[in-house]
This record gives sequence, structure tokens and C-alpha cells, in this order.
Amino acid sequence: MSSAVMFKSDRTFRVWRYGIGHSQLLLRAVPDSVDTVCLDLLFEDVSAMQLVQHYKSIELCFASKTETEEILGFSGITPSSRELHLPVVLRSRSGSGFVLCRNVTAERGGEDPVGSAFEGEDRSVIWTTRPQS
Repeated sequence: MSSAVMFKSDRTFRVWRYGIGHSQLLLRAVPDSVDTVCLDLLFEDVSAMQLVQHYKSIELCFASKTETEEILGFSGITPSSRELHLPVVLRSRSGSGFVLCRNVTAERGGEDPVGSAFEGEDRSVIWTTRPQS
């Protein structure tokens, strides 16, 4: 069974940064010959993840019921806190994975492909979601 796509992009995203202190994961698509600014996927309050190094033509999908059970089982999340988490499946031409988080945001902005994310950059949110309660 296929799960519903919540966000997609033809750009190539790489695992850019994971901060254990704030439990934030950043996947970044850097500027190229077509796109002049970075496109970032920021996952916040990450409880579990399974990733490949890069994602070509990424799709972020709501996990199916079966996928959700597998992700929650992998993570060790207690049944009482399951409704607070968003299981996101990542699919692409170059691999797949998942992230269990509280919310995910797509932001556009910044021209420096090696610059620090979010610091002093003119950024705009283009999409965001969090668990339905």
C-alpha cells in the first residue's frame, strides 16, 4: 500500500546536519545551475531516523499504518506518546528512509551551499506539517 505524499521536490538533498542537543535533522539541496538558493528540510524533535546519504527527487510521505508500526517499533516510543510523533517516509530515486519527529518544515533561502543553516539568511517557509491530534 502506498502512502500519501506530503511534499516532493526534484532537487537532490543531502544529509547536512544533525544536532543531538535540539534533536534537529537538516537535509539540504544546495544551489545549482537551475536553482539559485538552498532548499532545506528541517525535522525537529527527532526521535528516530534511518537515512541514506542523499535523496534525488525526494518525496516525503505520511507513513502507512504498517510503516508506522514498524517505525514506532524501531524507535522504542511508548504507546502513550505515539500521537505526538509524525512518522515520515522518505523516498527517492537514490534510496529511502524514515524520520520520526514532531514536525517538518521546508524552507527556501540562502545562496551559500556551505554556510551555516538559518544564521543571517533571508529564508521563507514553503511548507510545514506536524502530527494531527
